[in-house]
Amino acid sequence: MTTDDLSGMGPLVARLSRVGQRLRQADRARPWVLDTAVVVVVFLLFCLPDLLRGGVDDGDGPPRFRLAFTELPVAGVLALQAGLLLPLLWRRRRPMAAFGAIAAVFVLQWSLGAALRADVALFVALYSLVLHGRLRQLPWAGAVTAGAVLLVAVRASPAVSVWDALFFLLSTATAALALGLVVRIRRAQLAGLRDRAARLEVERDQRSRLATATERARVAREMHDIVGHNLSVIITLADAGAYATDAAPERGKEALRLIGDTGRQALGELRRVLGVLREAGDGPAGGPELSPQPGVADIGALCATVRTAGPQVVYRTSGDVEALDDGVQLTVYRIVQEALTNTLKHAADDARVHLAVVVTGTRLSIRIQDTGPAARPGPPHEEGHGLVGMRERAALYGGTVSAGPTDGGGWSVEAVLDLTPQGGAR
Repeated sequence: MTTDDLSGMGPLVARLSRVGQRLRQADRARPWVLDTAVVVVVFLLFCLPDLLRGGVDDGDGPPRFRLAFTELPVAGVLALQAGLLLPLLWRRRRPMAAFGAIAAVFVLQWSLGAALRADVALFVALYSLVLHGRLRQLPWAGAVTAGAVLLVAVRASPAVSVWDALFFLLSTATAALALGLVVRIRRAQLAGLRDRAARLEVERDQRSRLATATERARVAREMHDIVGHNLSVIITLADAGAYATDAAPERGKEALRLIGDTGRQALGELRRVLGVLREAGDGPAGGPELSPQPGVADIGALCATVRTAGPQVVYRTSGDVEALDDGVQLTVYRIVQEALTNTLKHAADDARVHLAVVVTGTRLSIRIQDTGPAARPGPPHEEGHGLVGMRERAALYGGTVSAGPTDGGGWSVEAVLDLTPQGGAR
């Protein structure tokens, strides 16, 4: 076969596959049509010749055939043919019952010494039992078939050698059984592949939904950190500027300038966070570049912004903090940012904040402690979404976050991260 012949088989295979699919759909809708068609085909091919020519032992055969088999009247032939063919109508719904009925008629027929071409129904029923029945029924069906063909071989011994007859009949039965097993195994494999494809599709959708939920949670944390911190700074500066407008106008102008700087910084960070949600093809090709994620190096500027709002921040680091990977640095920055935001909300304007970031081996600790709450009425420290977000960020690196009041009346937040390499963030 040439390459052109092989290439031309593609459309043919596709057409045959479509035809087979349509036939299967039609069979599922009207299964009785196929069952009836099988009976009609077997009748036309094997029963009608017996009726027209007088059976297997007709006058055209050798004399030993006429002596070996009994010639039955037409009514008897029709009755036996009906007993052999009609059970095929439920060969798929009740395969064992159909096989048993056909085997009983088969044994009765050969007990009478009659030979009919309709005996092929026994092998069709055996094939259907293997394909549609229960596998534990096969030994019984095999034993019945072996007994039936042995009876045929003995009854046909005057015309054919017993061993030749057994070889032919057992080979035919084995072929029917093997064909049924092959088709059954193939259907089971296809069903398994379809089931696996369906499960993989469900798992893919679940992974997609999980990834979407994870990304939403990440963006929500980023938005909370950005908006919550910068709004707290803006509100504190606006209050301070309002008080300083009359007594020290220059301080009021400085507060307004810092409010503008803080707002622009917040807007830039929001653009960066929301920009990652856009697809690569969206927006103009020459759009503005997004600033990198903040890290430990940006904590100093963060502390300076908080100082302008009133609290005095003492910041120190220990260990090689610059060697931390970007994910850990972003986590440290956001935890510090959230803790300082809480200080702005709840601590006095002249509060003193001690901030320490310490790296010791594979352990990173962050400690933020302020000196006390504001003298004016205000909401006390409580666990809100900010503390939950800090704990979620720390959990990505096997860390923990604890927060609570100190002995001096202040508030303390401590986070511990595990820097042991794990092939990526956990």
